[in-house]
Amino acid sequence: MESTNHTAVSEFLLLRLTEDPALQPLIFSHFMFMYLVTILGNLLIILAVSNDFHLHSPMYFFLCRLSFNDICLSTSIIPKMLVHIQFQDQSITYSGCLTQRGLVIVFGYLENCLLAVMAYDRYLDVGYPLRYTVIMNPCLCALLVMVSLSINIVVGLLHNAMVLRLSFTALEIPNFFCEFTQFIKLTCSDALFVNILVYISSSMFGGVSISGIIFSYVHIVSSVLRMPSSEGTHKTFSICGSHLSVFSLFYGTGFGVYIVSSVTDSPRQTVVDLVMYSVVLRCLSYLSTA
Repeated sequence: MESTNHTAVSEFLLLRLTEDPALQPLIFSHFMFMYLVTILGNLLIILAVSNDFHLHSPMYFFLCRLSFNDICLSTSIIPKMLVHIQFQDQSITYSGCLTQRGLVIVFGYLENCLLAVMAYDRYLDVGYPLRYTVIMNPCLCALLVMVSLSINIVVGLLHNAMVLRLSFTALEIPNFFCEFTQFIKLTCSDALFVNILVYISSSMFGGVSISGIIFSYVHIVSSVLRMPSSEGTHKTFSICGSHLSVFSLFYGTGFGVYIVSSVTDSPRQTVVDLVMYSVVLRCLSYLSTA
């Protein structure tokens, strides 16, 4: 395969959420409200943690980064969707599509990493309380976030570099943003290597993150069962409760959406499911951690 770019189109067309003009203002106001709640809610978390010295701990350090990541992930998708709804213009440039999907990959995978790191932090706090502050020092916390972000940026750039080698002739993406699987279906080139890269990266970030979280909570539960007092058990679950709720909401809703999307033949139904996951989940994530 040649390494040059043979892209035959300069822009793509995204799917409309509805064909009824009367519903456009309602849909716009609904998602604008959800987006503002997500942004303001996560900003409140960041400001509260930053201004309260008692919250300057590893758990809240990671929570702030998770909130900021939620803001970035939502902003990479929703504002463009709101512009499309308001002006009824579904076009997105080729470079804009690559940028959007690159950002979604970076911040989507980073969320998996942050949830896994937070589970590891809870495991150390419960399992090794006397050594916790020594192990989870500020340098290690910052290093974990920076390494996770750097790896995800490299993966995002690698994805886009592989896509630049493909040719596209179809224009319509059956989604409200440049979701990767729908985007790749438009190519007339051999996308085998790109699909392999996607499966490997998804398995690595999703599988390793989930395995790490399960491993951490198995040890947390075993530590709880060895505690002689109910007060210690209650304290442990209060420490881990918010992270468990975000973990369950993030992965549970994500698996549910993609399972439903895989068995339906309606692109519009798939779009509705993904909107619920991308927008409503961001809002619910804030409410569960607040």
